Amino acid sequence: MILKQALVVTISLGLAGLAACNRSGPAAAEANADPAPASLAPAPPPTFNLNAGVQIPVRLQETLDTRSSRAGDRFTAVLDEPLVSGDQAGDRVIVPKGALFFGHITEAKPSGRFKGRAIMALTLDSFQLNGQTYQVSSTSSVRLSRGHKKRNWFWIGGGAGGGAAIGGAAAGGPAALIGAGAGAAAGTVGAAVTGKRQVQLPTETRITFKLLSPVQVSG
Repeated sequence: MILKQALVVTISLGLAGLAACNRSGPAAAEANADPAPASLAPAPPPTFNLNAGVQIPVRLQETLDTRSSRAGDRFTAVLDEPLVSGDQAGDRVIVPKGALFFGHITEAKPSGRFKGRAIMALTLDSFQLNGQTYQVSSTSSVRLSRGHKKRNWFWIGGGAGGGAAIGGAAAGGPAALIGAGAGAAAGTVGAAVTGKRQVQLPTETRITFKLLSPVQVSG
C-alpha cells in the first residue's frame, strides 16, 4: 500500500515537472532568441568640395549704378556656368548653371564733376542649392570709370579754340578774343554737363569671382 502511494506521488511529480517545462519552453526560447535587428538609419548624402580658386561666373539680375547704388546694397545673380567638384571626380557637376547667388556692394563712389573716378566693388556672400544656403568667401570685382580729366581739358581747350577760330573768321582780331572767351565758357559748361562718368552694370552683366576658401556641398 505504501509502495503504491509512493509510486503515485512520483508519477504525479513527474507529470507536473513535464507540464512546467512545456509551459516555460516557448517563453524561455523567446527570451533567449536574438533581438530583432534595429532599422538601419539612412546613409548621409555624399559631400563634395569646391576648392579655393574655383572661378564663379555669374550674371547680374538687376542694374547697379554708382549714381544710386551704395556700399552695403545687396544684389542677386545666377550662375552662368556649372561648378564642378575639386575632388577626384572632377567632372561631377556640384552647382548647376542657373543656381542663385547673393552678394553685396563693398564700395560705391560716384564720379566727381571735374575730377575723381567712379568706383564700384562687389563680392559674393552665398548661394542656394536644393533648399540649402551655402556661405562663400570670394574675391572682389572692382570697376572704375575712365578718367575724365583729359576729356574735360579737351572740351575746355577745344571750346576756346573753336570760339577763337569762329570769332577770327567772322571779324578779325578783337572779335577773335571775344570769341575765345565765349568759347572757353562754352567749353567749361560742356565739361560740367558731360564730364561726370559713372559705373553702370546693367542686368545680365557677366562678372567672374574667385572662391577664396573651400566650400563643402551636399550631393
